[in-house]
Amino acid sequence: MDTSADLRVLLASQYPLLLVATREEQRFLGLLRRAASGLGLPVWVWSAASGLARDGGDPMYGTTDARRALQFVADLRDPGVFVFTDAHHPLRDPVTLRAVKDAAQRAERGQTLLLTSPAATVPPELESLAVPWTLRPPERSELAAMVRRAVEDLAATRTPVRLSASDEAAITGALAGLTMADAERLLQRAVVRDGGLGPDDVAYLRAEKAEMLNTDGVLEIVERHPGGLDGVGGLDGLKAWLRTRGEALRSGRAEAMGLDAPRGVLLTGVPGCGKSLAAKALAADWHRPLVLLDPGRLYGRYVGESEDRLGAALGAVEAMRPAVLWIDEIEKGFAAGGDGDGGVSRRLLGTFLRWLQERPDGVFVVATANDVASLPPEFLRKGRFDEVFFVDLPDEAARRSIFGAHLSGRGHDPGGFDLDKLAAISDGFSGAEIEAAVVGALYRAFGAGRDLTTEELAAETEATVPLSVSRAEDVARLRTWAATRAVRA
Repeated sequence: MDTSADLRVLLASQYPLLLVATREEQRFLGLLRRAASGLGLPVWVWSAASGLARDGGDPMYGTTDARRALQFVADLRDPGVFVFTDAHHPLRDPVTLRAVKDAAQRAERGQTLLLTSPAATVPPELESLAVPWTLRPPERSELAAMVRRAVEDLAATRTPVRLSASDEAAITGALAGLTMADAERLLQRAVVRDGGLGPDDVAYLRAEKAEMLNTDGVLEIVERHPGGLDGVGGLDGLKAWLRTRGEALRSGRAEAMGLDAPRGVLLTGVPGCGKSLAAKALAADWHRPLVLLDPGRLYGRYVGESEDRLGAALGAVEAMRPAVLWIDEIEKGFAAGGDGDGGVSRRLLGTFLRWLQERPDGVFVVATANDVASLPPEFLRKGRFDEVFFVDLPDEAARRSIFGAHLSGRGHDPGGFDLDKLAAISDGFSGAEIEAAVVGALYRAFGAGRDLTTEELAAETEATVPLSVSRAEDVARLRTWAATRAVRA
């Protein structure tokens, strides 16, 4: 159900009091007027500056005082929708709060009182009467209409516009998750930046949106792995699983068969073996933005701040769908624990688990964990994730592929090296350790003033003590856990 239709249902249900959380007052009023018009209801708007006025009319004399405006509403017998903007300020006064309660209790049939504020905090006195409602970020259709109007306006002023229909859709997707006002301002900045609008502005819009969404440092738009899943060495089981789900997303046949959209995976295993790389490659393969949520940055110093940060972050991710949400080292933010922090961790965990269960289609979650034993068992229940994969140390064939990928990525032809030898002597190495060996060998060659050779690579590899040796007990413990609880990636 779109936002305007949702509002129309609420008004038609004739609730006497709605508490609306929104930072987009003008957009909300526009949607409200559209919903009220469909029901034949007039809209009245109150502000502390001008008082109470019916749309199209002058303010009622003396109604800048909220209590006098509420008395006017109480004396009015006609149906209508009465909006009190920035209501969190007058509600701090206990007398005004009581007047709101009296007005809602005496409301005539067809009368609805709406109180708007940036956050839907319901005072205890109104809990039995008020229905909280939060204005969602703009729908794709709203953003698409705004982009189309902007393109038409630019064309009318002879501003260069180089956009196909698919480019317009990409720009709309790049703006998803922002308020309408922020989306309009960001689009204007893109035009001013280079004097026009073209497909090259999509990357700029995504980068700027990431900065705007990252006010608390919780969310970040991450660059995807350009090679996609084909550029990931090993992990054949995981890659096959993801490719099948990706084909289902692109095929109408999957929906006709009754297949649900894929929801997410939990990747656990030995550190440095490609869990993060898999998330970046998946987003590239599915042509979706990759959004990183850092759970360690959710925690704030004030009461309720952490919960607000999580709610805002998840709401933004929903608005950006289709998207891949990557939660790296999820155990750092949602590990099992007690009440040493006043119960904040438990509340965050409950909110996040509920969202995992009920999140809308279009948000695919990739969670990675190095220490899965510290996660609460609720995370591993079916329904939270489609599958739990264990990412083990790469086998010999995968190590050969990883050496080749890192050499190729640094401008060296893998065919000029003995990859079989390198793969054999790197038994027990993770992908990250192989990369470090390649980088170290390059520095060896650079310092000696010669080209990189297999000998330099072999020397650097043999001088490295891998994690599988230095922390053999931890690796064995992970493998024991995964033997009966996870699918091998």
